[in-house]
Amino acid sequence: MTPEQHSVLRRVARWTGGVIAAFLAGSVLLTAPLRWVNPVTTSFIIQDESAEAATMRRHWTPLSSMSSALPIAVVASEDQKFPFHNGFDLESLADAMNEDTGRRRGASTITMQLAKNLYLWPGRSVFRKGLEAWFTVLLEVFLPKRRILELYLNVVEYGPGVYGAGHAARFHFRRDVSEIGAGEAALLAAVLPNPKRMSAGNASPYVRSRATEIARQVRSLGGPAYLNL
Repeated sequence: MTPEQHSVLRRVARWTGGVIAAFLAGSVLLTAPLRWVNPVTTSFIIQDESAEAATMRRHWTPLSSMSSALPIAVVASEDQKFPFHNGFDLESLADAMNEDTGRRRGASTITMQLAKNLYLWPGRSVFRKGLEAWFTVLLEVFLPKRRILELYLNVVEYGPGVYGAGHAARFHFRRDVSEIGAGEAALLAAVLPNPKRMSAGNASPYVRSRATEIARQVRSLGGPAYLNL
């Protein structure tokens, strides 16, 4: 190899190393501060023309100020192993990969969904899933479970352009999120798989049936005490 080729390889190696270092540092700066700082907006809100980031900020609610019925309803619906896994539910993921049909949302944990909402975009490409996995690891490393759940409840969509539990409770039920009951919490959890097509406030028979099932799952888990976060 000529000296010129050695020089080119060294420059490429330095450039590649710089890009990797910048990506790692940027990833940490995007995730670690969330332990203390609420996000101003999210990637999904930026991509949603019907959403208003200020609405999410205006209705931001600490987990301690929410009705205890909501966190357990969402966990029962979305990720029943949330208190115990490290961001990935490998058993559910394996089951989903072995199924040709059926509801696969159970393979995506609350932490994974938070990573997607905060930083990414809808889709199923290998590249996007790789980024989702990377940010999931960082969120689990830097944030306690309680904070992850608080962030998720405050940024996820509960209806077209309706982001955050505080906004959702006002929009669908005309009450504060601290005042909603178990039935209303189950309805909010029931629409999470497809909030642009399902309504908690004007629930279809399917949404009501799904909410009834979520309420049954909450009881089987032992209610809010199951979380113990």
